[in-house]
Amino acid sequence: MNTLVEPIKISDSEWEVMRVVWTKGRTDAKTINDLLSSSKGWKLATTKTLLGRLVKKNILHTEQNGKKFVYSAKVTEEQTVRSATENIFSHICAKKVGSTIADLVEEAELTQEDIDNIQAVLWEKAPVSEIACNCIPGQCICKEHGTEE
Repeated sequence: MNTLVEPIKISDSEWEVMRVVWTKGRTDAKTINDLLSSSKGWKLATTKTLLGRLVKKNILHTEQNGKKFVYSAKVTEEQTVRSATENIFSHICAKKVGSTIADLVEEAELTQEDIDNIQAVLWEKAPVSEIACNCIPGQCICKEHGTEE
């Protein structure tokens, strides 16, 4: 798997295809479609279109094996999740990242192991004294833009 510097941007439907590819390792369009068609209502042509988009985005590798194409991931699930998280955080005020993370934790179903891991990360995290706003004027209310939060 290669390390991409550019953000990994995929649609919700492409995420579903990638979840199958990450689970299977190497797979073909029919196998993916068989797994997703009942829950998604997709035809094989839809699955093939999504696979083609993922290949074009350099997220999937494809090789021909006889008459069919076999797909494998060029990026890991972890890389894709990290990229999606960075993308979300780039769209909100830097001052709201902490409360957004708290909201995510509050909404998530977590095992004790998950909670222990999150707590361990927080204990090791060195706090900063202040977070600078990264918004354009008028996008949020903070002292950088004339009004205290």
